[in-house]
Amino acid sequence: MSGLMNYLSQQYAYVGSLLLSHIRLAILSVAAAIIIGIPLGIFIADRIKVQKPVLGVANIVQAIPSLAILGFLVPYMGIGANTAVFMVVLYSLLPILKNTCAGLGNINQDMIEAARGIGMTNRQILFKVKLPLALPVIMAGIRISSVTAVGLMTIAAYIGAGGLGTLVISGIQTDNSSMILAGAIPACLLALLMDFVMARVEKAVTPIALRLASSELTPEREKKEKRQRKVTLAGTSALILAAVVMVAAQHFAARPDIRIGSKEACESVIIGNMMADLIEAKTDLKVERKLALGGTMIAFDALSQGEIDLYPEYTGTIYSTVLGNPAEPGLTKEKAYEAVSDQLKEGYDVDTLTNFGFSNTYVLAVSKETAEKYHLEKVSDLINVNGQLRFGCSPEFAVRDDGLPGIEKTYGLKFKSIHNFSGTLMYTAINSKEVDVITAFSTDGLLQKYDLTLLEDDRHFFPPYFMLPIVNGDTMKKYPELNTALESMYNAIDDETMQSLNYRVVELGEDRAKVARDFLLEKGFVTEEELN
Repeated sequence: MSGLMNYLSQQYAYVGSLLLSHIRLAILSVAAAIIIGIPLGIFIADRIKVQKPVLGVANIVQAIPSLAILGFLVPYMGIGANTAVFMVVLYSLLPILKNTCAGLGNINQDMIEAARGIGMTNRQILFKVKLPLALPVIMAGIRISSVTAVGLMTIAAYIGAGGLGTLVISGIQTDNSSMILAGAIPACLLALLMDFVMARVEKAVTPIALRLASSELTPEREKKEKRQRKVTLAGTSALILAAVVMVAAQHFAARPDIRIGSKEACESVIIGNMMADLIEAKTDLKVERKLALGGTMIAFDALSQGEIDLYPEYTGTIYSTVLGNPAEPGLTKEKAYEAVSDQLKEGYDVDTLTNFGFSNTYVLAVSKETAEKYHLEKVSDLINVNGQLRFGCSPEFAVRDDGLPGIEKTYGLKFKSIHNFSGTLMYTAINSKEVDVITAFSTDGLLQKYDLTLLEDDRHFFPPYFMLPIVNGDTMKKYPELNTALESMYNAIDDETMQSLNYRVVELGEDRAKVARDFLLEKGFVTEEELN
């Protein structure tokens, strides 16, 4: 708990900005779901033939994993808040639709007939009889959607939408429990607050006669209830208005000249911060950081669609995953760069700049105990224990041609079982003996902490993984000074240096932006005056 308090005391402004972003996105999502769901629910409530397929579609959407929805939407809607809000609205619709239909459908028909008997029109019956009677049930659906929206919005960080999920995902990637708690605890409290607020709104909009017995309905009590209703509705309106103001302020704020992205890995975020600091220090360009995006294709799709302007990527990843080239054991650094540079420019109008100097290649790692037990020094030694060892890797590595499928084919390997983990969780798994072999990166900071044995890639399967900036072609034409701003970093970081920078984050708990800035200052690439 002391670690959490220390983190909050140092990063309170950052956590506060993420909290406000989370509140804004959650309120907008729930408001949009209400605006769509209640009218649609009213329309289909008395139309059974339409109601069944509409609720069926809503059920299907609810059953699809949220990450799958995000992955499907990104190629069409891009990254950022709009996509995140759209996803949460889809998930929030079902409770509102169902409860609206249920509330309107369970009204006693005798009351409807009585309303018609006194001459009410269909419109009057809807607004003066049906909706007031159905409001408690409808509000129950809205409460469920509100809590769901707060929780779902945490995964919006995968696509650069911000919110408290940024802390949770970053904490997982850097093995920082304080950062995880700094995101998870406010998100939990916010969900409880949303439920409390919606409960108050439910009480306020429900007719007093439906909530109180006739014996309790005194003039004084009625006056008090009406006063409380006004206060609740005014407070709720203020919250909605604040969310609208925040959206408007963001929309009309000064647009950045350059948007720098990065993948979610610790190393990528450090380099992304270095690039942003250098560009801000050496040019007059206004920079926006959209760091810690999801996997390779989310980041690259954002670049090719103009959602971001540049981000750091590995030559081997581009060669195999982005461009789809077949695995080529023994591929040289020069040949990989040439292929990547030519194919990116020709196929996507993306420019490749000079690499930063380090090659963060994949390595297979085992504990020293496992290495001694099975006499493991090279990857080919695993053939002798085919089918006996459990393998841990990232979900992306499990399906990439330069990942597990290629390794199994090139070396003829078979594992007892395959387990998918994200980031630092692989190290936790091998340390707790849940798996026997994991994939690691040669510059991972946790390699120092866990003292693992790295197996030699003796058949040279993995291509070179030199990190370099890739830039949208239009951006490069518009701002040629980008290359000049970044040139001090080219070939400036070796493998050992990158590993030590990663170690400062994942083991010592330092902030990635600070680690990046300290490196630039230490090497003399920037000065304090340029950064301020």
